[in-house]
Parts: sequence; structure tokens; C-alpha cells
Amino acid sequence: MKILIADDEAPARARLRRLVEEIPGHDVVGEAGNGREALLQAEQQRPDVLLLDIRMPGMDGLEAARHLAALENPPAVIFTTAYGDHALEAFAAHALDYLLKPIRKERLEQALLHVRKLNRAQSTALAGTTEPQVRSHICARVRGALQLIPLDDVRYFLADQKYVTVRHSGGALLIEEPLKALEQEFAGRFVRIHRNALVALAHIASLERDTDGHMQLGLRGVTEQLEVSRRHLAELRGLLGKL
Repeated sequence: MKILIADDEAPARARLRRLVEEIPGHDVVGEAGNGREALLQAEQQRPDVLLLDIRMPGMDGLEAARHLAALENPPAVIFTTAYGDHALEAFAAHALDYLLKPIRKERLEQALLHVRKLNRAQSTALAGTTEPQVRSHICARVRGALQLIPLDDVRYFLADQKYVTVRHSGGALLIEEPLKALEQEFAGRFVRIHRNALVALAHIASLERDTDGHMQLGLRGVTEQLEVSRRHLAELRGLLGKL
């Protein structure tokens, strides 16, 4: 079995590597220092199992586990942490096991045996089905590669049939997520201005009427303007008045 280790502390990664290498039939194929690195390493190395720390800077382990669904063959997830208060969150994210630090070799071996007993389809189904939680990044596949966009860089979400365009500071990409789900997840940071558009409150630059009498919204960092529907105009003005 191919194992990927993700932990922000180098000594913890080194200890886990030693433990894994003492268990016959297991090979460490990579290491990562945060959730973002773990996700990219998982795409490149295609491990069978990801030993994933929960508390890490930037993208934590719980969010990384959610983004694994974007991979074609996500690994089985075993969370590792020094804090027992994350157990319920870990299993809500459909981790196959949960190891408390300091991790004992016998307990690690038991967890890996559990994964081995599951076939690949079962492990993939569990790893790729996570509960909703607020993300710090948007994840998508672009020309076969995984791309992560910090939510702070997103200007707007624009729906068109089954796809949603994510417009960010560096360009745009497509995701297949319902606009309603994005609205619920990012409530307070994004506001609906049209039946097909959500915009980032932090990046709103202007609100003005065009020559045809339609209200247009300008956003920092993008040249295009978005139309505001009459239905959502009053709510938008109310929010802007509080900023």
C-alpha cells in the first residue's frame, strides 16, 4: 500500500514515516506540510492511504479531505491529531479511522489493516463523500490538473446551466456545483445579485445605472460589470449601507 503523510511538523512526519516503514507491505510515497500540499501530492503520487493531520496552517486536514472528491481516485483518509475534540468532525468527513498522537505502531497497523480489508471502490466512496463545511479554497480540474483558488481571490460565481464560472483575480475556471449550495456555504461573504450570480462583498467597487436603466455592479480587479436584478437590489443596497 502506498502511503502519503501530511503534517505541519517535520518531526511528526519523520516519526510516522518510521512507523509505516516498520510495517511490511507499506511504502511512504510522499510528505506534505499542509492541506494544500497534501491535495497536490495526492494527485501526483496517487496513494492508497493519506495519513492526514487535522490542525495545519492554511488549509487544514478537514477541508483537504473534502477537496479529495475532485481527484479521480481519492485515497482512503486516516486522520492523525493531538486533539481528541476533532473526532466527530473527522468521522463526519468519512475518514476510515482517527489516530491520536503520540501514535503507537500497533494502533497504526490496525488502522492500515482496516483500509486494506476494504476494496478500492469502498475506500474511494468513503473518501470522496464529505459533509458540507465552509472552505477556504475552490477546487477544480483544469486541463487534467488540480487547481486551487483561495476564496479571498474570488470575485463572483456565475451560473450557466450545469456549470458555474468562478471569476478570480487570475482568470476564470468552471466548476460543477449548484449556485444555491455556494450561496448557503459562503453566506455573509457573497451576496446574490441575480438569479445566476453571486458576488464577493469585499470586492464590490461600484453600483450604478447604465444608459438602459439597468443597475450594474463593478468589482475590483475585473473589467466586466454584472447586472443586478430588481428582486435583489434592495437587499444589496442594504448590505452595502452596512459596509
